[in-house]
Amino acid sequence: MRSSFVCAFLLLLSILSAAYAQDNYEIQVYGSETVAKGATMVESHSNFTFEGSKKTTDGTLPTNHQFHETIEITHGWNDWFETGFYIFLSEQSGVGWRWVGDHIRPRVRIPEKWKWPVGVSLSTEIGYVSPLFSKDTWTWEIRPIVDKDIGKLYLSFNPVLGRSFHGPAIAQGLDFSPNVKIGYKVIPRVAAGFEYYGTLGSLHGFDQFGSQSHQFIPSVDLDFGPNWEFNFGVGVGVTHNTEHLLIKIILGRRFGRKA
Repeated sequence: MRSSFVCAFLLLLSILSAAYAQDNYEIQVYGSETVAKGATMVESHSNFTFEGSKKTTDGTLPTNHQFHETIEITHGWNDWFETGFYIFLSEQSGVGWRWVGDHIRPRVRIPEKWKWPVGVSLSTEIGYVSPLFSKDTWTWEIRPIVDKDIGKLYLSFNPVLGRSFHGPAIAQGLDFSPNVKIGYKVIPRVAAGFEYYGTLGSLHGFDQFGSQSHQFIPSVDLDFGPNWEFNFGVGVGVTHNTEHLLIKIILGRRFGRKA
């Protein structure tokens, strides 16, 4: 089994040169755990932009008062490999509901029985987005994930690398989007958290600060049991290229696994 895992892990690393970061639909800092073998996780990622762009210069729809709904379905194939599939939707006054695009995301992890001091997994995601929502329509991301529980404290770091296959960002090559989560269990079933999402620009040379994206999200995670996931946060952007105010809710239900 270990040799099969290593082969899959190296395969994902080999496609590093063709990666791209997540957009503002699934706003989540990943943990290293994968869905259990034979189980399926169904998640709803909902977010609403209270204050975003009111016009654009590239023909895409402005994000102000735009509602995003993402349906994520993830299946665990064994104790170290899962595959996720995303359906992105958007609703906006005067525009109505629109299909935005689809992504597929295989992910591998270091199995728990290896007893590493931290959780480690590697996710890669490829997909299409309509040019109404992004001029970079075909993209790929690779997301290393490192996390750790220290008593009541939880830490997770996702140094995301991304690349466009079709659109104006092709010339930029790989870009860097670090994501960080800090959580603290204040009572047994409630954890208060802080999430950070950034897009710094191309690895060839980061953008100036005003052209980067920096979003800070105080959040809360509620524990309804091992088969459920709930996360709520309010996001504040601090640069021109970031949505200035949004809320997000993640609600997930795991099927095919005993609680």
